Amino acid sequence: MTVQPIRLFGDPVLTTPAAPVADFDKELRTLVKDLSETMLDAPGTGLAAPQIGVGLRVFTWHVDEQLGHLVNPSLDLSDEEQEGDEGCLSIPDLAFPCKRALRVVAKGWNMHGEPVEIEGSELLARCIQHETDHLDGVLFIDRLDREWRKKAMRAIRLADWANEGGPEPVVKVSPHATFGRAI
Repeated sequence: MTVQPIRLFGDPVLTTPAAPVADFDKELRTLVKDLSETMLDAPGTGLAAPQIGVGLRVFTWHVDEQLGHLVNPSLDLSDEEQEGDEGCLSIPDLAFPCKRALRVVAKGWNMHGEPVEIEGSELLARCIQHETDHLDGVLFIDRLDREWRKKAMRAIRLADWANEGGPEPVVKVSPHATFGRAI
């Protein structure tokens, strides 16, 4: 197991849809372990494979002391919504109000190719939706309303990690993120 560098906003891998996992092999098990170790080291609530530069549909989570992972997820979302601050290890130190479904049922596979179904609400539901978005090449700031997205983009442009004073963020890789409860 190895802590991997987390890709930051501006890296094209974060906006590229990930490929489905086809082989449930030793490499996949190593990826899941690396994701888990990197997420816990950050520390974060979730981490998707694209965030460490791997374009596969895999993510891990750590919510309420429960550590888990899901491969090739599909989601059923509740109509009832929640709104709360959301952050991201790929957009460190920033959080913005984001609407999500209150409950989720996620279906997929574990790293051994066995079917898995996860039901969650509140933080776990938010985390699963956030990480699945990463697998689809969607960042949580893409889900913000227009006003908050403008504020988020301004904050990103001003963030020390995002640029060296230039007009656009520069792609950088962090050995770990600093936002304590980022998803």
